[in-house]
Amino acid sequence: MKKDLVIIGGGAAGLAAALSANHPDIHILVIEREKALGGILNQCIHNGFGLHVFKEELTGPEYASRYMDEFLKMNIEFLLDTTVVDVKKNDDFELTVSSFENGLFKINAKAVILSSGCYERTRGSIAIPGERPKGIMPAGSAQRYLNMDGYLVGKRIFILGSGDIGLIMARRMTLEGAKVLGVAEIMPYSNGLTRNIVQCLNDFDIPLYLSHTVTNVKGKDRLEQITIQEVDSQFNPIENTEKNFDVDTLLLSVGLVPDISLFDSLDFKRDAVTKSAVVNQFYETSVSGLFICGNALHVHDLADYVSVESEKAGKSAQKYILNSKEPSKQIHPIEFNSNIRYVVPQLIDFDQFKDSIDLSFRVSKKMDSAIFKIMQNGQVISTKRAKNLAPAEMEKINLKSVTLVDQSPISLILEEVIL
Repeated sequence: MKKDLVIIGGGAAGLAAALSANHPDIHILVIEREKALGGILNQCIHNGFGLHVFKEELTGPEYASRYMDEFLKMNIEFLLDTTVVDVKKNDDFELTVSSFENGLFKINAKAVILSSGCYERTRGSIAIPGERPKGIMPAGSAQRYLNMDGYLVGKRIFILGSGDIGLIMARRMTLEGAKVLGVAEIMPYSNGLTRNIVQCLNDFDIPLYLSHTVTNVKGKDRLEQITIQEVDSQFNPIENTEKNFDVDTLLLSVGLVPDISLFDSLDFKRDAVTKSAVVNQFYETSVSGLFICGNALHVHDLADYVSVESEKAGKSAQKYILNSKEPSKQIHPIEFNSNIRYVVPQLIDFDQFKDSIDLSFRVSKKMDSAIFKIMQNGQVISTKRAKNLAPAEMEKINLKSVTLVDQSPISLILEEVIL
């Protein structure tokens, strides 16, 4: 099988990328490992989606259906219940693909967009001490069991980590009749959106224990009890701060990791913070023709941002296939100071920089007021003021080509303003 463009993942990112890349002269194939398009949105039955893209509030399935309806109108080819198991790159990409219906087969493609999303960290990745009973699972798994299968995983719940999925599940489990005894967060601030803290915890009187973590788990067959303790600035448990909770379920909302392991065999540059690829403003990796977008590139807090970013990746892949170009000579990384954790894209291709670029980034600590400065060659070329910054919420700033001094590296500086 030969295609011009293969998109791996049929969620919000993959569908948005496919619609943007669609062209009469490009043969596109979307590969989705689940039995339906829509990805993680299908289990996110809460509202809050679509405010930026559609200018109205939608549930996850409603948001996904907007893209699916448009996608199906375009007659773009797609495969469901199909998994890419290996990728190689010579002149073109060679994908080894497996499905129950078609068995094992090969697909050659000129370009690939990876939009496979992310996966949750588990108990093993954060090394929770104690016994190994049933009843400990990622919050997203509990969400799928409840919203897709109609199965309530427990009656007395505690949640470790204040990521958005965990906060949303605190509300969801409460509404279904379970008792959520609390949420512990090892950081001194929440890692979820402020609106989710208010709507999912405060509105239901669910306590949030900041600077706390689980230090013991008890239970022979099923989980029976957990212990949490306060931690110091080095995240070490503080003696005599133990709190015990009799529970049958511990949900983990302790972070998401971009799912890019499929491409481990390819030699591309990686970002130590995002745990994914380094990309330029076209969302192209150091492997020519390989584009990454959405949560496979960096974990977003809003599905709307995933869609917008993926549309840009799709348009970039379209241009890559239709227009051959000379290798760029002026590619520089975007530099930033310690108040910023990471920036995407990480590189700017100055030879192809004609209009503007949206820089997405997260701050490294909470700030009430701050100012962003974009600098080049010692000069401030753009500024932006911001308030109520938090690591859990993505920030964006637009860089316009007309403001550039020359083709020297760009620096993004964040300065806290003490009021």
